[in-house]
Amino acid sequence: MAALNAPAPDFSLVDLSGRLHRLKEYRGQTVLLCFWSAACPWSERADREIGKWPVELASAAVVLRLAMNADESIDVVRWEAAERSRGIVLLDSDRTVTEAYGVQLTPEFFLVDREGVLRYHGAFDDATFRQPAPTRPYLENALRALRAGANPDPAETFAYGCAVVRWKI
Repeated sequence: MAALNAPAPDFSLVDLSGRLHRLKEYRGQTVLLCFWSAACPWSERADREIGKWPVELASAAVVLRLAMNADESIDVVRWEAAERSRGIVLLDSDRTVTEAYGVQLTPEFFLVDREGVLRYHGAFDDATFRQPAPTRPYLENALRALRAGANPDPAETFAYGCAVVRWKI
């Protein structure tokens, strides 16, 4: 499992057009890893909210979405990514990267700093089914802290969303 304040596990995955992406190729840039689902309403909500970020925040990190659910075909993933106008979506079909990072839910976020060190892991914010209006923008605050040269506080929160589907029924 990926550990905070340690090098982020490197990986190589293809995107929806077949282009290979390696995490280490993004050194020198902050990277936001979003373990993502085409079917999860919490992933859709996070996509929508990230789309509302101001330019200085939106441009502060390269966003890599990783699709891994066994019950989501590449056609479904491709369609949802296009509908949501999302950028890079990587395919983790065998869930190797999902397991390396210990991901259980979608969306689940990781922030990797410019040196390749994992600095944040967890939720987009504190919204839940019982508390739909968020009061703490965890991911936004973590990204702002990294931009300012500080460590996020909190550096880890509990992700909230849909379970990762590891087997096709």
